[in-house]
Amino acid sequence: MDASAGCRAVWDCADVPNLPPILARKDLAAPSVFEPVNLLREARRQKRLPSVAVPEVCLLDPDGDILHALVQAGRARRSESWACYHTDLFEFEHDSQRFGIIGCAVGASFAVLLAEQLFVSGCQFLVSMTSAGQIVPRGRPPYFMLIDRALRDEGTSYHYLPPADFAEADERLIEAAVTRFASESRPIFRGASWTTDAPFRETAAAIEHCRACNIFAVEMEAAALYAFARMRCKPVLCFAHITNRMAVVEGDFEKGEAEGSSASLDVVATAARAWRELAPRV
Repeated sequence: MDASAGCRAVWDCADVPNLPPILARKDLAAPSVFEPVNLLREARRQKRLPSVAVPEVCLLDPDGDILHALVQAGRARRSESWACYHTDLFEFEHDSQRFGIIGCAVGASFAVLLAEQLFVSGCQFLVSMTSAGQIVPRGRPPYFMLIDRALRDEGTSYHYLPPADFAEADERLIEAAVTRFASESRPIFRGASWTTDAPFRETAAAIEHCRACNIFAVEMEAAALYAFARMRCKPVLCFAHITNRMAVVEGDFEKGEAEGSSASLDVVATAARAWRELAPRV
């Protein structure tokens, strides 16, 4: 994707006093001493694993329901070469496409830790499909939303991009996905989300502020994944499966048939086709 100015962002905080540690002493253009490729090299050595590429399209499944359904149906097999210390990667096919999937990849820092490792392991396009809480109603849950920007109320994104209110998706990738969904008449809409590290601190005032800013949903990964994507110049799309209203009513968190796994996989497959159509032109 586009090696834009965001890939080379540098923020000089030397003249700004009293910054909290998460914002202070950041040289965003400097390389990291600790690199994912080196971590995986050592993990493969210790575990005696071969270096085999993961599928080019991979899926982060924070809830784990999609992976659970695939395993229960006998559709997913565990990768024997995935060297990550913290997770298992499974492979499966859907809509004549091959995918990798990691379940329970919840939270901004964990999602980006995995994204870093996936992209140095052969992943070419990453999708996140996370449950989200409804802020501005667009229908009765459950329904899907394509996140085009995310409010940065978490920590990980500030290690990748200079301070700003939002982390934004690659607009060409968003437009390609929107066009593809429209051609398939799939009910999905695009909009902004609020990414937070602290779901049990979603106060009424914070929710009302997001509502006033026309932020549709709250989730835990998108801002960090989009900051990573911009800084590393990697294609990432984040979807919200809006399933709840923060459990303020009984019977919340219902995802639909098979915990929404079939519908979620169809969304992911459509996004992958949009990326494949776009990728040769960029």
